[in-house]
Amino acid sequence: MTRYKLLALDMDGTVLNSRNEISETTCEWIHRATECGITVMFATGREVQSIEPFVRQLGLQSPLVSVNGSEVWAAPGCLKIRHPLANEWVEELYELGRRSSCYYWAYTVKDVCTANNWPERIERSPDDAWLKFRFKCTDPYKLQELHSALSAVGRYELTNSSPHSIEVNPRGINKASGLREVCRMLGIRMEEVIACGDSLNDLKMIQAAGLGVAMGNAQDIVKSAADWVTGTNDEDGVAKVIQTFLLNVNCGSSR
Repeated sequence: MTRYKLLALDMDGTVLNSRNEISETTCEWIHRATECGITVMFATGREVQSIEPFVRQLGLQSPLVSVNGSEVWAAPGCLKIRHPLANEWVEELYELGRRSSCYYWAYTVKDVCTANNWPERIERSPDDAWLKFRFKCTDPYKLQELHSALSAVGRYELTNSSPHSIEVNPRGINKASGLREVCRMLGIRMEEVIACGDSLNDLKMIQAAGLGVAMGNAQDIVKSAADWVTGTNDEDGVAKVIQTFLLNVNCGSSR
């Protein structure tokens, strides 16, 4: 019998392959895990609207961590807690983006605001609060300069979902904090969690989980922090995790 009760999956670069799909093999093994009583859930930087089609595909009724932990859902459609960015913080982030040569955009509860359609009014009501701000720049020096400026402010959680991006949430809000909230809801310990991911926004949950798994396509810093490295997202790496650690199928280790 496995010691693990919950499998937390990042989406892009993890459960989704390079065609932005969940493969038939990965679907099959996720279904096998849920049939054996394992809670399988998404912990992602995506907003909930873009998670829902994949939740329906898998038939999941489990909790969700969305927007890098800014929202925690007890089940699809049932919001447990939300951690928004303050309006004045978004004003500050917008000004930083406008002065830089980086592309920027931000997620609210209901919308995505980009540099091309930025609203005239920053102020948002609580039911359409700002959830995450994101910058993208292919120049590593400019990106590092922006990262340093954001770090100096001291109130932001800074991660990425690719080496060319910076994702901004309120300080202390990340996938690990969201996963801890889920564990409290379900009455399980973090030691009973497997967390899988590929990017910097997965790092803290991989470090906090009982078993932290990096995808074969993960950033090097994530691989170094993980307990185990599985196959890539195009090699059904998530299925291999389920086979090896949840259903005790001997398929070998990548580390």
